[in-house]
Amino acid sequence: MKKLLILAVAALFAVSASAQDAGRWAVGPRMSIYTNTSTIVGLGAYGRYSFDDHWRIEPAFMGLLHDGCSIELSCNAQYVFHLGSGWSLYPEAGFVANEIGRWAAGLNLGGGFDVQIVQNWDLSAGLKWQPMFDDYRKNPVVISVGACYKF
Repeated sequence: MKKLLILAVAALFAVSASAQDAGRWAVGPRMSIYTNTSTIVGLGAYGRYSFDDHWRIEPAFMGLLHDGCSIELSCNAQYVFHLGSGWSLYPEAGFVANEIGRWAAGLNLGGGFDVQIVQNWDLSAGLKWQPMFDDYRKNPVVISVGACYKF
């Protein structure tokens, strides 16, 4: 598990450190609350790579803070609608693997918005549902807030 954790963090930083095109990359911290799973709090980081003005991909790593702390790895595709004046809205879909009790894989289905607070910095908030591919746990609804630096 420690090797997986180190590998995930290294991969996230390797992706963010290899930025070539200005404005296409973003990285930042995120906090999430997992509802209907005895309310678990997650702290982590995410990166974004924009393919064009609308499509981007977002890998993320989250440490889940509960009895016997665990991790979550996810990767989402987002389609961004630019609403003007630094506001954008996006639906997202992707894959997730986490260890809330035991390892399971599932989907991320949801959306969110970004608002530019200063040049190169955005605040982000989102809501997603995580239908998991196992029988024993409830499918969490995740509320998240974060910030990202665009470069």
